Amino acid sequence: METITVAGGGLAGCEAAWQIAQGGVPVRLYEMKPVQFSPAHKSPGLAELVCSNSLKAARIESAAGLLKEEMRRMGSLLVPIAQRCAVPAGGALAVDRDEFSRLATEAIESHPLITVEHQELAELPQGLAVIATGPLTSEPLAQKISALCGGGLSFFDAAAPIVTRESLDMDRCFTADRYGRGEGEGDYINCPMNREEYESFVEALISAERAPIHGVDAAEGPKVYEGCMPIEVLASRGRDAIRYGPMKPVGLTDPRTGHRPWAVLQLRTENRENTLYNLVGFQTNLKFGEQRRVFGMIPGLEKAEFVRYGVMHRNTFLHSPRLLDGDFSLRDRPGLFFAGQMTGVEGYMESAASGLLAGRNAVRRLRGQASLLLPETTMTGALSRYVSGYAGKDFQPMGANFGILPPLPKKIRDKRERYGQLAQRALRDLEEYLSQEEQPCALL
Repeated sequence: METITVAGGGLAGCEAAWQIAQGGVPVRLYEMKPVQFSPAHKSPGLAELVCSNSLKAARIESAAGLLKEEMRRMGSLLVPIAQRCAVPAGGALAVDRDEFSRLATEAIESHPLITVEHQELAELPQGLAVIATGPLTSEPLAQKISALCGGGLSFFDAAAPIVTRESLDMDRCFTADRYGRGEGEGDYINCPMNREEYESFVEALISAERAPIHGVDAAEGPKVYEGCMPIEVLASRGRDAIRYGPMKPVGLTDPRTGHRPWAVLQLRTENRENTLYNLVGFQTNLKFGEQRRVFGMIPGLEKAEFVRYGVMHRNTFLHSPRLLDGDFSLRDRPGLFFAGQMTGVEGYMESAASGLLAGRNAVRRLRGQASLLLPETTMTGALSRYVSGYAGKDFQPMGANFGILPPLPKKIRDKRERYGQLAQRALRDLEEYLSQEEQPCALL
């Protein structure tokens, strides 16, 4: 039987390889780590989470939760793994990133139909293949993809710092979740600020020295993606910009004052031991010394120990609406599929979902079957249609959101009720669609 190649061992590549193998087809998965690392990757394992450890909201009535439930029902590898290594995060599904990678690596390497090759690909594979090398694809392969696709689009992505819990001044912080959605005393550590503290912090943040950008990007200036905006860039848009963004205090009460703070920095745990915490929404390109100085102005972080500083790196994406069909195959070369962030989906699970569909559709292409094109009423189907069919001039990456789903026949004013109805419709339509299709990949 023909072997299908998967390039890239991130979330999209792992999900694609798993779906292909579960369909009974041999897979050769190429991952260049640990022989070579991209600027953003540090761990040798597969499915490395390079930015946040949050996979977004867990409840099905949310866009992110609905996406994960759809994936679970389609036999996802990574959703059950994420649930196994979840860490407290209020209403979100956050994971111990090391355990998540370990379990994914173990599952992939132990599958009898998957062979992992730790080497860099410099050429596009022949035959059926899924390219899931991510927005930091190594230069030789990136050039081949660019030549094949007629170029791509680029912007800059950023990651938030991580600090140790023992270095926090808990006398100045409190644990709580917005609106009490978590369990126990609260999954987040909150650093409250009064108005004076906030305004001093914003002034320092805006004027802090940023890390240099090299090469042609320095001359043109970075194009920053709105969904992963460096905190200092967001702050420069207005004094209250971050107070209505990542530092919003809504749903929180400072137990020391009995009132809602002026602004709040939230810290979310990185591991099950609750020893490491990331600064939620604080993606940054400040110099490392400036991160210590400026973020140290936040109550509770005066003596914080940084185990990872925030970084900013370049991401490259295809102009997918011009290039890809709804099954994630290249229109000019139907046997070549793309998956992950390089297609223009934004987010860990969105990337994995594209890998799931690309993997399944590669198997169907091998067997001469029609592609799986999920209903547009499902979150997965809507994302695939956005990537392949966006009609605007300025194509930008998109994460799961209810705005990309067709509206309900009857208008529902209450947002929670409306989202719940959209989720119910999506899951009902998904089950009906799958029941009518001859599935080559066994549902788990």
